[in-house]
Amino acid sequence: MALYYMLRRASSCVVPLAIRTVGSARTVRGAALSVDNGKLRHELYQKSFVPSLHFSTAIDKEQSFDESLIRIIDSEIECAEEVEQHYRAEEIPDGFPFMIHDNPGESTILLKRVYKNEIIKVEVHMPDFGNVEDSDDDNGYYDGKTQPCIPLVVRVSKGSRLQLEFVITALPDEISIDSLSLKEQERYESHLANEGPDFWDLSENLQESFQKYLEFRGIKTSTIDFLYEYMISKNSKEYLQWLKKLRKFVDDYF
Repeated sequence: MALYYMLRRASSCVVPLAIRTVGSARTVRGAALSVDNGKLRHELYQKSFVPSLHFSTAIDKEQSFDESLIRIIDSEIECAEEVEQHYRAEEIPDGFPFMIHDNPGESTILLKRVYKNEIIKVEVHMPDFGNVEDSDDDNGYYDGKTQPCIPLVVRVSKGSRLQLEFVITALPDEISIDSLSLKEQERYESHLANEGPDFWDLSENLQESFQKYLEFRGIKTSTIDFLYEYMISKNSKEYLQWLKKLRKFVDDYF
């Protein structure tokens, strides 16, 4: 408003000042032009408030939306904390054959062990909930009637370039080998190697023998039972941490 009064005061003083100083018609016309310019500036200044008001309203709406989004995320965090408490895994049981390498923020864990002259590594993925959409109880928790499977990749090496690789679908009561391949560890992906036949094309005796082979190396029902609880717990923890990071980002942006 101070600028408005300055412009108004300046425009009202131009004509008397010009006439008093020079008094010529040319000067008067110049002064009148100055007055017109002053009025134009005044009108432009007044009109400039219209987009400013619209801009302010848009900011208010955006701010209101961001606050609402944060409240919704807070509600999700509260629910996720309850689920995380509900599915908290027990401590690693005595006799568990693997060392667990679990990096927060990653969707997999890595198990390692040495068995005789073999190095065994197991890549454990998040449970697949694809077939358990309708198995939640009244509180929204998983009721255990239909259990999600856990994808595993088991790699067995003996210090040479070759390694056996098993792709496995694991349930607490069933361990299914989906594929078996013999790979060279340092082979470039561009090289298409013959890694062996489809596992289900092998003889039944050979399939059963490899099931027993994995069991001796620690891939057995007791291991899967714990991994099942551990990965369910990790899944809930990772989701909770993701929500907290999301909230911080939105809050900082806001």
